[in-house]
Amino acid sequence: MKITVDKNLCPQNHKCPSIKVCPVGAIQQSGNGLPTIDDGKCIKCKKCVMFCPMQAIQAK
Repeated sequence: MKITVDKNLCPQNHKCPSIKVCPVGAIQQSGNGLPTIDDGKCIKCKKCVMFCPMQAIQAK
């Protein structure tokens, strides 16, 4: 499983609210750009997937 961010669903106009729910700090964002998931840190807990209000963070 891989956690990804769908650029078509993410508005990219604010600080990603899902960053604060990641227990290992695997979500990074430069400015208000598209957040990225660090696969090396990600523990696949899917907290960000469940939290994302735009459903842009997905587990595939």
